[in-house]
Amino acid sequence: MATKKTATHVLADEVKVTAITSRINRAQGQLGAVARMLEEGRSCDEIVTQMSAVSKAVNTAAFTLISASLEECIIEGKSNQKVVSEKLQKLFLSLA
Repeated sequence: MATKKTATHVLADEVKVTAITSRINRAQGQLGAVARMLEEGRSCDEIVTQMSAVSKAVNTAAFTLISASLEECIIEGKSNQKVVSEKLQKLFLSLA
């Protein structure tokens, strides 16, 4: 059975990892606020606005992760650079 070469990358830039984690934690707090707003019977406008903020925060974190990973992949010049780059591009397009 042939082994398929998998495209993987783990982000090494600790500053970016910290920034992404912080953004995700903020989004998690915002999502909790959405649940509370629903329970409190707040207006649809307010809830959708908050949900939009959650969505933007999560998407920004994902884009940051993908772009930082792609940058590291290119700079490091790994032997599987092309495979990893293609995988990251597919991830990027999945968010579009």
